[in-house]
Amino acid sequence: MPRCSTLVIAALMFLFAAVAWSGDVKKGWDAYNALDYATAKAEWQELADAGDPEAAYGIGMLYGNGFGVDMDDAMALKYYGLAADKGHKEAQFNLAVMHQNGWGVSPDETLANEWYLKAADQGQTQAQMALGRFYAMDFSDSYDPVEAYKWFSLARRLGDLDASIKQEFIVGRMTAEQIAEGDALVESWASANKEIIANAPEY
Repeated sequence: MPRCSTLVIAALMFLFAAVAWSGDVKKGWDAYNALDYATAKAEWQELADAGDPEAAYGIGMLYGNGFGVDMDDAMALKYYGLAADKGHKEAQFNLAVMHQNGWGVSPDETLANEWYLKAADQGQTQAQMALGRFYAMDFSDSYDPVEAYKWFSLARRLGDLDASIKQEFIVGRMTAEQIAEGDALVESWASANKEIIANAPEY
């Protein structure tokens, strides 16, 4: 068989496999939302082990919450890590929470904030709120009202319902110059992430 034909067939086989995998991930979420965790795990497990980030996130959710399996922080960390390393923002947020709280690992705020930042930079508002709270602690060496204002403001713009209260609180502790600096950071982030801003929910 000519090599070009072999390559075409191989490419088509890969395409069909990718389509099938995508369908399996969706079936897994359909089962998960129906509380059929055994089916969700069956749909996701092979895909997760093959490196599919959405399936790995789903498996992490099962182990992290004890849904259909015994709760297992080590397994949750493993699969959240697989997904997070491939840029899955929800997995990055959950991994940050686990490191911050010491679930399955020693507490590590520095590592937690690294993962929060990765998720926050993709528009994950819970991660943005977490960073805002971190920088808003005026009793801590990490206190930075400008950074806190930036993240609370972005979370507010992206639809987090609690962000406005946090933003107003930190504004009360800032100078006019600091607020202007924070606004500049917000606009810089928004300009660099126009698609995320455009897809934000409207309230």
